[in-house]
Amino acid sequence: MTPTIAPRVRTLVLLLLAAVCALLAGAGPVSAHAAVTGSDPAQGAVVDQAPSRISLTFSEQVALSDDSLRVLDPEGKRVDTGKPSGVSGTTYAVRLQPGLSDGTYTVAYQVVSADSHPVAGAYTFSIGAPSKTSVAVSGQGADDGVVGWLYNLGRYVSYAGFIVMAGGAAFVLACWPRGSGVRPVQRFVVSGWLALTAATLALLLLRGSFTGSGKVADIVDLSLLGQVLQTKTGAALVSRLLLLAAAALFIAVLFGAYDKREDPQEKRDLTFGLAIGGVVVAAGLAASWAMSEHASVGIQAGIAMPVDVLHLLAVAAWLGGLGALLVALYRAPADTPVDASAVRRFSRVAFGSVLALIATGTYQSWRQLGSWPAFTDTRYGQLLLAKIALVGVLVGVAWISRRWTGRLAPTVPAAAEREKVRAGAGASGDTEAGTDAGVAPAGESAAEEPGAGKSTAETPAEPTEEPAEEPADAERAAQLARQRAARDAARQKRLRDADPNRFGLRRSVLAEAGVAVVLLAVTTVLTQTEPGRTEQEAKAATSSSSSSSTADAATSGALTLNMPFDTGGQDGKGVVTIDLDPARVGGNEMHVYVERPDGQAFDIPEVKVEFTLEAKDIGPLPVVPDHLATGHWSANGVQIPMAGDWQVDVTVRTSDIDEVTVTKNAQIG
Repeated sequence: MTPTIAPRVRTLVLLLLAAVCALLAGAGPVSAHAAVTGSDPAQGAVVDQAPSRISLTFSEQVALSDDSLRVLDPEGKRVDTGKPSGVSGTTYAVRLQPGLSDGTYTVAYQVVSADSHPVAGAYTFSIGAPSKTSVAVSGQGADDGVVGWLYNLGRYVSYAGFIVMAGGAAFVLACWPRGSGVRPVQRFVVSGWLALTAATLALLLLRGSFTGSGKVADIVDLSLLGQVLQTKTGAALVSRLLLLAAAALFIAVLFGAYDKREDPQEKRDLTFGLAIGGVVVAAGLAASWAMSEHASVGIQAGIAMPVDVLHLLAVAAWLGGLGALLVALYRAPADTPVDASAVRRFSRVAFGSVLALIATGTYQSWRQLGSWPAFTDTRYGQLLLAKIALVGVLVGVAWISRRWTGRLAPTVPAAAEREKVRAGAGASGDTEAGTDAGVAPAGESAAEEPGAGKSTAETPAEPTEEPAEEPADAERAAQLARQRAARDAARQKRLRDADPNRFGLRRSVLAEAGVAVVLLAVTTVLTQTEPGRTEQEAKAATSSSSSSSTADAATSGALTLNMPFDTGGQDGKGVVTIDLDPARVGGNEMHVYVERPDGQAFDIPEVKVEFTLEAKDIGPLPVVPDHLATGHWSANGVQIPMAGDWQVDVTVRTSDIDEVTVTKNAQIG
């Protein structure tokens, strides 16, 4: 590596790490991949009689546990009985205790969607009339804390490990067979295997807590691990571990027997066998993601899963091979450099991978989004646009690398040739060194060198190495041999690094690798995000439900009036709320709620209500509601004789002498 490139490499790596951390930190909580599209009773509904059960309908099938559906009364006590169960399709229900009293009840749910992601939330409904509730359901799901962060990190590491292992091995086998004996490349591929294995084990341990309580202590709960092994995701992770054992055997043969094989025919046969076995193992590993995530649910799952496998294999061949090429360009020893033919072969592999990514990515985008507006209206679509932009940048940088590859000259630059001459190396030795360095000797003649054509007497001879005398012992001979080998390696490295085209290729490949790191981070976040099609369907269902509720409210004519008051005395401020249902001509049910400014229920000595229709000279019609609970009064059979713009007067008395009347007009009937 040249003296100026090392600081640049360090700077770029730090910037890339900062970008990835910022991206992952800004990813926010994982969005639910199954959305609630309906419920009975509906969210915010007020029912006259207590239901015998509550039911939820999701956008896709979900997995339930004993505590997946919980119903809590206003005091926070559970009123559900038995285990939740499926009713039909994607609808699930849990039975309630009989004889529930009036008030506001909270329904909390925590399930696992079919694509393995946890879904949690809560809503309220009321029996008889709304009331205060002591239940405070946190908006933080089990996947938002430390366990969720660790699980998502494990997913990123597992993707990266697979890409490094599969792509690095493919680069060696298909593009640069000599690389099977290069230690830095071997370490690169093995590190991918280790990362994927460690991440898979971690995901198995974290899975139970991730989809359940979210507590760190539950990571080592063996009972939870047993439950995980019975799920689709657990089976996929175990399958991945078994395939990793086969991958370890593949790597051992690739960097062992394959590297040592000398006979060309035997090596070709072994190459064919490794290629077939490697593709099978890599496809199996890719399938462990496809069978448990987005591709396994939704429309055309039978097509989507093999397409997802092909997509992941193309990503590994491109980005993993790119990482192996970067390691080879920077870390391969001087006597075994990556040659131009290997780079050109990888360029063709990368081009084919890009075509496969375009085809499979187009299908996946259509399947997960379903409409053009979803690109901008959903988080999944926005992330997908970012991914497409990064792929475009990566293709552009790859095109620059391809140009540098085409410029790799078969000649050593003149500066390098002069360095060889000054070093006093023999022509045959230099030719061999130049060939080993991936370039042939320069075509410059002696006449092109400064001082060419002068006699030996006129031109001072360059200092040359004198033949070493026969050492006195074998140890001294070995030491001299090591010194000569070190000098030869250093000279070959200088010759290799002197090629400006190779230097340019290094920089462009480094830039490619940097973009690839960010691209992998975006892809990981994308796999954890609710698909755009599902998000839009959930929005449509919610909108439909809201419209239905609004229509019901309009039909019933339910009326709510909020009126602040201040009696002037101590503790005399508050808000009185009048609920009149159905707010029509004839009998109506009225509820009165009195609250302090901080929202707490407020008991006062007296509250009276009067209705006046001045346009028809009707009223005032007095109503004295009955006290039911703290801050709550009610009256049944409130008669409204005629439709019109009624004036509602509410008299509030907060002490023996502090009293005030507040007024509001409303259309009734």
